[in-house]
Amino acid sequence: MAPIKDETVESLRDLVHKLESRVQQLEAKIEGSGSQPVGSSSVRMILMGPPGAGKGTQAPKIKEKYCACHLATGDMLRSQVAKKTALGREAKKIMDQGGLVSDEIMINMIKGELENNRECKQGFILDGFPRTVAQAERLDDMLQAKQQRLQHAVELQIDDGLLVSRITGRLIHPASGRSYHKIFNPPKETMKDDVTGEPLIQRSDDNAETLKKRLGTYHEQTSPVVAYYQKTGIWKPVDASQEPGQVWKSLLGVFGDDKKTSSTSGSLLSRIGLKG
Repeated sequence: MAPIKDETVESLRDLVHKLESRVQQLEAKIEGSGSQPVGSSSVRMILMGPPGAGKGTQAPKIKEKYCACHLATGDMLRSQVAKKTALGREAKKIMDQGGLVSDEIMINMIKGELENNRECKQGFILDGFPRTVAQAERLDDMLQAKQQRLQHAVELQIDDGLLVSRITGRLIHPASGRSYHKIFNPPKETMKDDVTGEPLIQRSDDNAETLKKRLGTYHEQTSPVVAYYQKTGIWKPVDASQEPGQVWKSLLGVFGDDKKTSSTSGSLLSRIGLKG
């Protein structure tokens, strides 16, 4: 029998991981929508990172794995803009100028979702919140009142210089928040979402000039938030300049699920004559 090549082993290992994940999802559905996903615990986390760092790529994967809600404050605000509400008109002016909306608006939006969104019962991924120490303290108070606490504060780190090419080519599916890139991660069909076939858009604030303002604002306001979570011991950095698959593996390492996955898949791989 010919020896198995390393590429074949890696391909099979990846396939086994995908199959196990799918089995867990199906078992969770069979047990009922209110049950906890098999093999996965709940997650309460924030996902930090500058525009273009990959939050829109990684957050849906975390949401699917943990059956948690993904609260992307940017998407929530853009929804208000699309509906042309009073809040939306105010937010559009601020976002087009590269600014950030007030703490009070953000806090009330998040509080409403955590209390009323059924998906949030299993856990949550906060994306774009908190942006200030004041917001972080208010979030802690909210969770403490429910006898809960944050588990992870993950920062996707990437050099500002790499973000310009990422951002200016970014394409978004408004309804889901899925993101693509004209060069690095193009959709299968030009300007159409891979899943629904619906049109993709390019955001009005995705240009180099606005990006520089947004990055300046991000670093100025978010650096103290990073320091806040460093003190609590739940902050973890992830290198976001890696390709998306490697970033995902790094995130699993933060959650401690890389060891679980390798141990469960290891036994299965060993059964078919491969090392786990």
